Amino acid sequence: MEKSMPDMQDAKTQHQNHEKQESRRLKKIGILAVCLLAGVAGYGIYSRYQNEHAVKKWTESESVPSVSIISPTEAPGTTTLTLPGRVNAWYQAPVYARTSGYLKAWYTDIGTPVKAGQILGLIDAPDLDQQYAAAKASLATAAAQRALAQTTSDRWQKLIAEDAVSQQEADEKKANYAARLAMEHEAAAEVDRLRALIGFKQLLAPFDGIVTGRSTDIGALIIGGASNTNNTQQPLFTVSDIHKMRVYVNVPQAYAAEIKPGITAALHLPEYPDRVFHSTFVETNHAVTPASGTMLVEMAADNADHALKPGSYAQVEFTLPTPSNIVRIPASAVLFRQQGMTVATIDKDNHAHLHIIKITRDLGKQIEIAGGISRSDRVIDAPADDIAENDLVSPDVKQAKADGAAHGK
Repeated sequence: MEKSMPDMQDAKTQHQNHEKQESRRLKKIGILAVCLLAGVAGYGIYSRYQNEHAVKKWTESESVPSVSIISPTEAPGTTTLTLPGRVNAWYQAPVYARTSGYLKAWYTDIGTPVKAGQILGLIDAPDLDQQYAAAKASLATAAAQRALAQTTSDRWQKLIAEDAVSQQEADEKKANYAARLAMEHEAAAEVDRLRALIGFKQLLAPFDGIVTGRSTDIGALIIGGASNTNNTQQPLFTVSDIHKMRVYVNVPQAYAAEIKPGITAALHLPEYPDRVFHSTFVETNHAVTPASGTMLVEMAADNADHALKPGSYAQVEFTLPTPSNIVRIPASAVLFRQQGMTVATIDKDNHAHLHIIKITRDLGKQIEIAGGISRSDRVIDAPADDIAENDLVSPDVKQAKADGAAHGK
């Protein structure tokens, strides 16, 4: 019994030590668990903060529009302006009949060179011949009556000096002579008129040239005085002087100021794909047609070999000088505002600025402008319609690099 007491005390002490060790172990586990929970909570809070910051940053970036940036290019020293034109003869005259009748003969067919005054055709007008013969007879009658009246008046003037007749009778004879003289003049004028019509029986070439049209034949009824104004019939012949040609082209108003004396143009015709004809400025009509907004320009081209044909279509190519302050930008960069045509640029801080421009040429996909911007400006291509002054924008870096590389190339 005495030995068992120390053993019990030792067992009790060991049990207490075990409990203390277990308690310390549990406390460490608890502390570790608390630390782990605190770490998990901290990580969650940090992740949420990071996500919110990323969302905020994305929202802010998305609220700033991304734009493509381009650089204006310098316009070339000259610009080619190609317009449709119409080739006409230097002189062209439709020949109509002044006398009615039937075509007795024609002497020149199409393509025949003629000289001024050469007979093209002959009209048979028997009724006119009869009118002319009757008019000459009437003139002879009037001349005889005038001669008798003159003789009678002279006699009565002698008798009045001898007081053989009255003054009244002498004055009547003198007046009768004056009337007969006027009737003779009238008859002579009628003869001259019919003689002129007789002369129109011959259809004559008005100038040196080529017969480019014949629309009549032997036996055809000819109506005198018909012309293209009332469309009663076609001209009997058409004579054209084609040693030189007139080329008419309608130039848009935007280029009208550059068409002036001394300017030349190259002519391209579809039937001569490998040949270029040269033309020089003649004149303009000094007016702009409201319906088309164009000015009519006349050019002249030599045609010694008769290669150019009246009525031909031609492409008229002008080479126009370009002012030094002209730059080119895509048409997509232009904004249509109430103040006028506008272009948006960005500064070094990526803020937008609006510039009113003046378009000098519209080349389709590109436009040429004078004033408003320079080659050093960074222009926004295809800007938003609602872009405003000093708006913050985000340049498209990839697009800017690509544009810069293309511009450098």
